Amino acid sequence: MQLVAALLVGLVAVEHLYIMWIEMFAWTTAGRKAFRSFPAHLFEPTKGLAANQGLYNGFLAAGLIWSLCIGDLHWRTQVATFFLSCVGIAGLFGAVTAARRIFYVQALPAIIALICVWIAAGW
Repeated sequence: MQLVAALLVGLVAVEHLYIMWIEMFAWTTAGRKAFRSFPAHLFEPTKGLAANQGLYNGFLAAGLIWSLCIGDLHWRTQVATFFLSCVGIAGLFGAVTAARRIFYVQALPAIIALICVWIAAGW
């Protein structure tokens, strides 16, 4: 179960690295494809805002990657729990305020990974 939990945490981290890349470096290109409901004329003037959001997604990914590097099971579980909870809460908030699809893309993978982390830790 440790391997499954680590793989799921890694997948959530990779997802957030991808979101970071879109928001920080490809907002006006790949961002248009990923965020189709966002008005096309607003991509250019919101580049700075998107980059800021991307930075936060990068921090989430960094925390999740950090959790995978921790040898102590208890500490690893605590760090992973914190960052997966942040991702899950952000996904739930996004699903309520922006698009329901965000729940399935962001919150649900984090929730599943969190449950696996807890099972692997014997909680």
